[in-house]
Order: sequence, then C-alpha cells, then structure tokens
Amino acid sequence: MREIGVNTWVWTSPLTDAGVADLLRRIAGMGFDAVELPLENAGDLTVPVVSDVLAETGLTPCVVGAMAPGRDLVDASCVSDTQDYLRACIDFAAGVGARAVCGPFYASTGRVWRMDADQRQAAYDDLRTHLAPVVDHAVAQGVRLGIEPLNRYETSLVNTVDQALTALESLLGEGLGLALDSYHLNIEERSSADAVRAAGQHLAHVQVCGSDRGAPGGDQTDWPALVSALDEVGYDGPLVIESFTADNASIATAASIWRPLAPTQDELARDGLSFLRSLA
Repeated sequence: MREIGVNTWVWTSPLTDAGVADLLRRIAGMGFDAVELPLENAGDLTVPVVSDVLAETGLTPCVVGAMAPGRDLVDASCVSDTQDYLRACIDFAAGVGARAVCGPFYASTGRVWRMDADQRQAAYDDLRTHLAPVVDHAVAQGVRLGIEPLNRYETSLVNTVDQALTALESLLGEGLGLALDSYHLNIEERSSADAVRAAGQHLAHVQVCGSDRGAPGGDQTDWPALVSALDEVGYDGPLVIESFTADNASIATAASIWRPLAPTQDELARDGLSFLRSLA
C-alpha cells in the first residue's frame, strides 16, 4: 500500500528544531506514514534532532525546499547562493534518510516575466548549466532532486510537465526527476493523468490536495484516474498532502491562502488522510 504523508506547512512555517518533535508526534498520532519537511533556510532543521524524532515516530521523511526571493538559477546574481542552499537541502535529506528533495528549483516563486521562444530557450540553457553541479551533488549523496512545475501565477518558466521535460532534458536521471503537485496539474494540464504518464520514469515525488488547496477528496479532481496513472508509471513513493495554514501571515501570503480551507488544520489533515486511504 502506498504511503500517505503530509507537509508540516499545513500547520506552521518555518519548521525548526524547536517545534519539530511535537508536530511529528502529532502527525504520527493521526496515522500518517510519511512527513514532508520543508527546509526553508539552512540550519532551521538539523540532522541529529530530526533523525531522533523520525526514529521515535517511524515516519518516512521527504524534504522540500522553498524558492524565496533571492533564490534563482536563471538570475545570475542569485545562482551561487541558490546552489549553496540546494546543496544544504540535499545534505539534510541525505542525513535524515529522505530519498528526494523537491521544489520549484529554477526561479524565485512569484517571479513572472514574458519570454519569446528564444528567451525561453536561453533561460532553459542557463537553468541546466546552473543546476548540473547541484545534480552531481545529489547523486554523490544518494538523493534525487525533484523539480516541480508551478502554475502560471507563481512562475512563467516551468508550468507543465512537457516544459519541465524540455527544460531539464539531458539532466534527467539518477539525480534529477520531476515532482508533481495535483494543485498545479489541475490548473495547467489538460489531463492530470496524462501529465503523470508523460513524466513516467522521471516521476520522483507526488504532492496532493483538493482543487481548492484544501483536503483531497470531494473536489473536482479525478482522483481514480490520477491514482491509476501513478500505478501505470510504477510510482511507488508516498502521496503527500500539501496545504497551508491561513494563520501564518507569511505563508498565507506566499501561497495565497486568504480563507480557512477547513474548520481546523487537524481536520484538513485527517479528512485528506481518510480519503487517500479510501482510494487504496
């Protein structure tokens, strides 16, 4: 049975050593199998602290990064610092036993700009050049990067699976794949299931939520078709609920969460878990 996980952004941001034990115990107590750990800044979480609580709770770790302003692999002024940040994410993932580090690792989230075909190709060339040494580091650490396409309101660079495959082409393999989020698929793809099939062997990680960014289930997503496509391509990783709390000003603004998506965040998590279990 495929593991079901949840991102700690459902409850808080940033996650740090100070709060990780209590929150992971809460998540394990709800019955989740896996937890998605956002490393928003290097040092927020440390390997010894997180490893201890993972061992205690039995949760399978996944790691995600955040492309805050100033993190960018196609803006020359940001490349070096961004590479260092991504290496820190990889090292943390390797240290806690996560098999993948995922996120929109190409441009700052929220940065959008117009490009003609030649400008887009130049941006993709820059991305591959600047991502390549990070992918090499991932391979050396036994971790796979997962690049996540985002919707058109959060980036203009990589919105679809086809664009991601084009942008990353020769880098895809042992150290680099795609991370897909059902929320973005619902906006940008004509068929979420076909997008999963297009990703195929390159699929490294899957995040899920309702089409309104709330709990999966009872929304417009064709969940049976999506899960069937995941089975077809042989994806054996977890399904991780990624949603956000409206109670944290910075994360609510970044994710455009302007209203509560459930009566409580615990209910959002539990309802999503129950629905995802029912799909199995």
